[in-house]
Amino acid sequence: MVKKIQSKIVDYGVVKPEDEKPAESGNKVDIEHMHERIQRPEALEGQTYKIKTPLSEHALYVTINDVVLNPGTEHEVRRPFEIFINSKNMDHFQWIVALTRIISAVFRKGGDCTFLAEELRSVFDPRGGYFKRGGRFMPSLVAEIGDVIETHLKSIGMLESEELDEHQKRFIEQKRAEVEGGGAPANDGDGERGGFPENAELCIKCNTKAMVQMDGCLTCLNCGESKCG
Repeated sequence: MVKKIQSKIVDYGVVKPEDEKPAESGNKVDIEHMHERIQRPEALEGQTYKIKTPLSEHALYVTINDVVLNPGTEHEVRRPFEIFINSKNMDHFQWIVALTRIISAVFRKGGDCTFLAEELRSVFDPRGGYFKRGGRFMPSLVAEIGDVIETHLKSIGMLESEELDEHQKRFIEQKRAEVEGGGAPANDGDGERGGFPENAELCIKCNTKAMVQMDGCLTCLNCGESKCG
Protein backbone atom coordinates (compact mmCIF):
# COMPACT_ATOMS: atom_id res chain seq x y z
CA MET A 1 0.00 0.00 0.00
CA VAL A 2 1.42 3.39 -1.04
CA LYS A 3 0.84 6.34 1.24
CA LYS A 4 1.40 9.85 -0.07
CA ILE A 5 3.02 12.29 2.32
CA GLN A 6 1.32 15.65 2.16
CA SER A 7 3.40 17.60 4.68
CA LYS A 8 7.08 18.38 4.98
CA ILE A 9 9.29 15.74 6.66
CA VAL A 10 10.97 17.24 9.72
CA ASP A 11 12.25 14.08 11.42
CA TYR A 12 12.36 10.31 11.00
CA GLY A 13 13.19 7.15 12.92
CA VAL A 14 13.97 3.53 12.07
CA VAL A 15 11.76 0.87 13.64
CA LYS A 16 13.91 -1.89 15.13
CA PRO A 17 12.78 -5.41 16.07
CA GLU A 18 13.12 -4.62 19.78
CA ASP A 19 10.71 -1.69 19.34
CA GLU A 20 7.88 -3.90 18.14
CA LYS A 21 5.14 -4.83 20.61
CA PRO A 22 3.90 -8.39 20.13
CA ALA A 23 0.31 -9.29 20.95
CA GLU A 24 -0.70 -12.21 23.16
CA SER A 25 -4.27 -13.58 23.31
CA GLY A 26 -5.61 -10.48 21.59
CA ASN A 27 -4.06 -8.12 24.16
CA LYS A 28 -0.95 -6.08 23.46
CA VAL A 29 1.88 -6.85 25.87
CA ASP A 30 4.88 -4.53 26.09
CA ILE A 31 8.05 -6.65 26.28
CA GLU A 32 11.10 -4.59 27.12
CA HIS A 33 14.34 -5.58 25.39
CA MET A 34 17.84 -4.38 26.16
CA HIS A 35 18.80 -1.24 24.23
CA GLU A 36 20.95 1.83 24.75
CA ARG A 37 18.02 4.09 25.63
CA ILE A 38 17.33 2.24 28.88
CA GLN A 39 18.15 4.53 31.80
CA ARG A 40 20.30 3.16 34.58
CA PRO A 41 18.16 2.24 37.61
CA GLU A 42 19.11 3.54 41.05
CA ALA A 43 20.19 0.04 42.09
CA LEU A 44 21.51 -2.91 40.06
CA GLU A 45 22.11 -6.54 40.97
CA GLY A 46 25.54 -7.95 40.19
CA GLN A 47 28.41 -10.25 41.05
CA THR A 48 32.09 -9.67 41.76
CA TYR A 49 34.76 -12.10 40.60
CA LYS A 50 38.33 -12.27 41.89
CA ILE A 51 41.22 -12.74 39.44
CA LYS A 52 44.57 -13.68 41.00
CA THR A 53 47.41 -14.06 38.54
CA PRO A 54 51.16 -14.71 38.92
CA LEU A 55 51.71 -11.51 36.91
CA SER A 56 50.99 -9.30 39.93
CA GLU A 57 50.92 -9.54 43.70
CA HIS A 58 47.59 -7.70 43.68
CA ALA A 59 44.34 -9.34 42.60
CA LEU A 60 41.82 -7.87 40.18
CA TYR A 61 38.15 -7.66 41.12
CA VAL A 62 35.71 -7.77 38.22
CA THR A 63 32.16 -6.58 38.98
CA ILE A 64 29.38 -7.11 36.44
CA ASN A 65 26.03 -5.49 37.19
CA ASP A 66 22.79 -6.65 35.55
CA VAL A 67 19.52 -4.93 34.79
CA VAL A 68 16.31 -6.92 35.26
CA LEU A 69 13.90 -6.51 32.35
CA ASN A 70 10.16 -7.21 32.59
CA PRO A 71 10.33 -7.95 36.36
CA GLY A 72 7.54 -10.04 37.81
CA THR A 73 6.40 -11.38 34.43
CA GLU A 74 7.04 -14.56 32.47
CA HIS A 75 9.36 -12.50 30.26
CA GLU A 76 11.67 -11.51 33.13
CA VAL A 77 15.34 -11.72 32.12
CA ARG A 78 18.68 -10.46 33.41
CA ARG A 79 21.00 -8.68 31.03
CA PRO A 80 24.49 -7.32 31.74
CA PHE A 81 24.49 -3.53 32.01
CA GLU A 82 27.98 -2.47 33.13
CA ILE A 83 31.37 -3.81 34.18
CA PHE A 84 34.01 -2.47 36.58
CA ILE A 85 37.53 -3.75 37.22
CA ASN A 86 39.40 -2.65 40.33
CA SER A 87 42.90 -3.41 41.62
CA LYS A 88 45.64 -1.91 43.76
CA ASN A 89 47.99 -2.48 40.82
CA MET A 90 47.94 0.69 38.71
CA ASP A 91 50.21 -0.64 35.92
CA HIS A 92 47.26 -1.48 33.65
CA PHE A 93 44.97 1.38 34.72
CA GLN A 94 44.59 3.07 31.32
CA TRP A 95 43.67 0.08 29.20
CA ILE A 96 41.51 -1.47 31.91
CA VAL A 97 39.40 1.71 32.18
CA ALA A 98 39.13 1.85 28.38
CA LEU A 99 38.18 -1.83 28.19
CA THR A 100 35.46 -1.54 30.84
CA ARG A 101 33.88 1.49 29.12
CA ILE A 102 33.81 -0.26 25.75
CA ILE A 103 32.39 -3.50 27.19
CA SER A 104 29.75 -1.57 29.16
CA ALA A 105 28.74 0.27 25.98
CA VAL A 106 28.35 -3.06 24.15
CA PHE A 107 26.25 -4.43 27.05
CA ARG A 108 23.90 -1.44 26.93
CA LYS A 109 23.61 -1.59 23.15
CA GLY A 110 21.56 -4.77 23.50
CA GLY A 111 21.44 -7.76 21.21
CA ASP A 112 23.91 -10.64 21.37
CA CYS A 113 26.92 -9.66 23.48
CA THR A 114 28.19 -13.21 24.01
CA PHE A 115 30.83 -12.71 21.31
CA LEU A 116 32.79 -10.55 23.78
CA ALA A 117 33.84 -13.57 25.82
CA GLU A 118 35.21 -15.43 22.80
CA GLU A 119 37.00 -12.37 21.41
CA LEU A 120 38.70 -11.57 24.72
CA ARG A 121 39.65 -15.18 25.39
CA SER A 122 41.52 -15.31 22.08
CA VAL A 123 43.93 -12.51 23.11
CA PHE A 124 47.47 -13.80 23.71
CA ASP A 125 50.21 -12.08 25.71
CA PRO A 126 53.47 -11.98 23.69
CA ARG A 127 55.38 -12.57 26.95
CA GLY A 128 53.48 -15.81 27.51
CA GLY A 129 50.45 -16.86 29.52
CA TYR A 130 50.10 -18.55 32.89
CA PHE A 131 48.34 -21.40 34.65
CA LYS A 132 45.45 -20.69 36.98
CA ARG A 133 44.86 -22.63 40.15
CA GLY A 134 43.54 -26.00 39.04
CA GLY A 135 45.93 -26.25 36.09
CA ARG A 136 43.91 -24.26 33.54
CA PHE A 137 45.99 -22.21 31.11
CA MET A 138 45.24 -18.54 30.45
CA PRO A 139 47.00 -16.99 27.42
CA SER A 140 46.71 -13.47 28.89
CA LEU A 141 45.10 -11.33 31.57
CA VAL A 142 42.61 -10.07 28.98
CA ALA A 143 41.69 -13.68 28.22
CA GLU A 144 40.91 -14.29 31.89
CA ILE A 145 38.66 -11.23 31.93
CA GLY A 146 36.88 -12.80 28.95
CA ASP A 147 36.62 -16.04 30.91
CA VAL A 148 34.96 -14.16 33.78
CA ILE A 149 32.46 -12.59 31.37
CA GLU A 150 31.65 -16.03 29.96
CA THR A 151 31.13 -17.41 33.47
CA HIS A 152 28.76 -14.54 34.28
CA LEU A 153 26.78 -14.89 31.04
CA LYS A 154 26.30 -18.58 31.84
CA SER A 155 25.09 -17.73 35.35
CA ILE A 156 22.33 -15.43 34.01
CA GLY A 157 21.30 -17.80 31.22
CA MET A 158 22.70 -15.99 28.17
CA LEU A 159 25.12 -18.84 27.47
CA GLU A 160 24.53 -22.55 27.93
CA SER A 161 26.94 -24.51 30.11
CA GLU A 162 28.73 -27.29 28.25
CA GLU A 163 28.13 -30.14 30.65
CA LEU A 164 29.36 -33.67 30.06
CA ASP A 165 26.81 -36.42 29.62
CA GLU A 166 26.68 -39.40 31.99
CA HIS A 167 28.74 -41.63 29.67
CA GLN A 168 31.54 -39.02 29.45
CA LYS A 169 31.49 -38.49 33.22
CA ARG A 170 31.83 -42.23 33.88
CA PHE A 171 34.64 -42.47 31.32
CA ILE A 172 36.60 -39.62 32.91
CA GLU A 173 36.05 -40.98 36.43
CA GLN A 174 37.35 -44.36 35.29
CA LYS A 175 40.46 -42.84 33.69
CA ARG A 176 41.16 -40.64 36.69
CA ALA A 177 40.84 -43.64 38.99
CA GLU A 178 43.40 -45.50 36.87
CA VAL A 179 45.81 -42.56 36.96
CA GLU A 180 45.39 -41.91 40.69
CA GLY A 181 46.24 -45.53 41.31
CA GLY A 182 49.63 -44.94 39.75
CA GLY A 183 50.75 -41.99 41.85
CA ALA A 184 49.86 -38.94 43.89
CA PRO A 185 48.26 -35.90 42.26
CA ALA A 186 50.38 -32.84 41.62
CA ASN A 187 50.41 -29.61 43.58
CA ASP A 188 51.63 -26.33 42.09
CA GLY A 189 52.29 -24.58 45.39
CA ASP A 190 48.98 -22.69 45.28
CA GLY A 191 46.54 -25.45 46.11
CA GLU A 192 45.53 -28.62 44.33
CA ARG A 193 45.72 -28.92 40.57
CA GLY A 194 42.43 -30.70 40.46
CA GLY A 195 44.08 -34.08 41.04
CA PHE A 196 45.83 -34.13 37.65
CA PRO A 197 49.30 -35.74 37.34
CA GLU A 198 52.33 -33.47 37.35
CA ASN A 199 53.44 -34.67 33.90
CA ALA A 200 50.04 -34.01 32.32
CA GLU A 201 49.99 -32.03 29.07
CA LEU A 202 47.85 -29.04 28.14
CA CYS A 203 44.45 -29.85 26.60
CA ILE A 204 43.74 -27.54 23.65
CA LYS A 205 39.97 -27.90 24.16
CA CYS A 206 39.56 -26.86 27.80
CA ASN A 207 43.00 -25.24 28.34
CA THR A 208 43.63 -27.45 31.37
CA LYS A 209 46.88 -29.30 32.02
CA ALA A 210 45.13 -32.64 32.27
CA MET A 211 46.13 -34.60 29.12
CA VAL A 212 47.69 -37.97 30.01
CA GLN A 213 48.74 -41.02 28.01
CA MET A 214 46.09 -43.73 28.51
CA ASP A 215 45.96 -46.97 26.51
CA GLY A 216 48.34 -45.52 23.92
CA CYS A 217 46.22 -42.36 23.45
CA LEU A 218 46.33 -38.86 24.93
CA THR A 219 43.15 -38.31 26.96
CA CYS A 220 42.05 -35.26 28.95
CA LEU A 221 41.00 -36.09 32.51
CA ASN A 222 39.06 -32.82 32.76
CA CYS A 223 36.83 -32.66 29.67
CA GLY A 224 37.25 -36.09 28.10
CA GLU A 225 38.95 -34.87 24.90
CA SER A 226 40.85 -37.71 23.22
CA LYS A 227 43.43 -37.69 20.43
CA CYS A 228 41.98 -41.01 19.26
CA GLY A 229 38.47 -39.62 18.93
